[in-house]
Amino acid sequence: MAKKVLIIDDDADYREATVNMLEAKGYEVSTAENSEQGFAAALAKQPDIILLDVMMTHKSEGFDLARSLKKEEKTKNIPVIIVSGVRKEMNLPFGFEPDSDWLPVKTVLEKPIKPDILLKTIEENTK
Repeated sequence: MAKKVLIIDDDADYREATVNMLEAKGYEVSTAENSEQGFAAALAKQPDIILLDVMMTHKSEGFDLARSLKKEEKTKNIPVIIVSGVRKEMNLPFGFEPDSDWLPVKTVLEKPIKPDILLKTIEENTK
C-alpha cells in the first residue's frame, strides 16, 4: 500500500511539482493551500507524513498548525516536516530546530530543497 503524503503549502507551483515527483515514486499525495484546509485534510485522510510550509496566510501559520496537529488526538502521531523559505524570506540569522513545545516537528528543511533530500527525509520519517 502506498504511503500517504499531505502537502500543505500556498504555492501552487511547489505543490504541483512536489505532487508529480512523489507520485512518480509511488506515494499517494493530497494537498491543501492553507492551515484550515490542511488541518481538515489531516483529520480526514490520516496521512503517513505531512509536508508543511510556514508562511501562508500569515507568517507563522505553519508553526501554529504544527502545534495544533500535535494537540489533536487523531493527528498527534503523524510526522510533520517543515519545508519553508521563512528564514531566507525574513532574512533571519538563525534556523529553526524542532522541539516538543514550540515546534513539534520531525525536521525543518529550507526551500529550495533538492528532490533527493526531500525523498530521503520522507522515507526516513515514514518507516
